Amino acid sequence: MQDFINRLPELIGSAVDANPLIGYLVIGLVMLLENVFPPIPSELVMPLGGFYVQQGKLELLPVLLAGLIGTLLGAWFWYGIGRLINEERLEHWLSRHGRWIGIQPADLARSRRWFKRHGAAVVFWGRLIPGVRTLVSVPAGIELMPQLPFLAWTAGGSLIWILILTLAGQALGEGYQRVGEWLEPITQLIKVLLVLAAIAFTAWIGARLISQRRKP
Repeated sequence: MQDFINRLPELIGSAVDANPLIGYLVIGLVMLLENVFPPIPSELVMPLGGFYVQQGKLELLPVLLAGLIGTLLGAWFWYGIGRLINEERLEHWLSRHGRWIGIQPADLARSRRWFKRHGAAVVFWGRLIPGVRTLVSVPAGIELMPQLPFLAWTAGGSLIWILILTLAGQALGEGYQRVGEWLEPITQLIKVLLVLAAIAFTAWIGARLISQRRKP
């Protein structure tokens, strides 16, 4: 897998040089794989697309569209897994084979706890957090979240993430590989904001319950 990841810039570059349409197709395909196999980093793929936009070899809108379609298809795959397979069977499978796709049972349990606490907000904001992006689709499927809201929230969060990565790659040019390091503080901030929002929401619910109990 690591060898494949190391060769991604070369593979995408060859596709772009052969034909821009093939380049868009390969970007979409790799983003699909990135959502199925988390070790493949979107922080490399979309900034590389932005670099080729800067070079004039690709156009911004088709790059964004290719990345978004690939992401939605990959997220839909894990959503379908969540709907079709119960959590116990999926955890058992991950305990035996999860290392090959970079996912462990603890990752699944953590994503489901997040979903139970925050629901649709996790589907949206989770798309902006590496390590959570892929697995957030599974609890949505397990909890039978309706497909249209799932796809809508996923598309919204994914578009923000893809746009940030692509524009960052376009701005950094040949330094596109540093985008992951550049975005690390931002993803950490999003995690902190989610925790603070959860605490505030819990406090608000508690205050309302106390207020209702005090009413005659």
